[in-house]
Amino acid sequence: MPYSLAQLNAMTEADFVANLGPTFEETPAIAAQVWPLRPFPSVADLHQNMVAVVRAMTLADQMTLINAHPDLGTRVAMAEASVSEQSQAGLTSLTAEEYHQFQALNQQYKVKFGFPFILAVAGHTKTSILENFMDRLRNSTDVEMTTALLEIEKISLARLNSWITPA
Repeated sequence: MPYSLAQLNAMTEADFVANLGPTFEETPAIAAQVWPLRPFPSVADLHQNMVAVVRAMTLADQMTLINAHPDLGTRVAMAEASVSEQSQAGLTSLTAEEYHQFQALNQQYKVKFGFPFILAVAGHTKTSILENFMDRLRNSTDVEMTTALLEIEKISLARLNSWITPA
């Protein structure tokens, strides 16, 4: 990458899915479902169609998508896009104390809600991410599931905007 929208619109299904599969954290089925809807006149239109697929998923499929996301501040292998996003927010250079704090919050969040904490980290700092953790731990599971899906939408749009060049 990057690609122009015209290049993406002209791709074979296999190439389109290979290139846009990581948009929603390694869930290429979303890209596969929107491929027949080409040509997309804008990144916003492409994103809107991808979001429609996510919103139409079963609850189980949405949970699978949510659970595909890595813990914030973790040191495990993750998708290239996630590594880049977390790095820009300073999460790949945590001190030992910060690392343990993130791990404790990740665990507390998972125990309470049953899925990982998801936040579109662009524009955030380690401090603001920790504040979000603390605030959102007060929410209900339903509110957090809705919030997680909205954050995934933000993440996916940021990825598309970084991968697709203007015409």
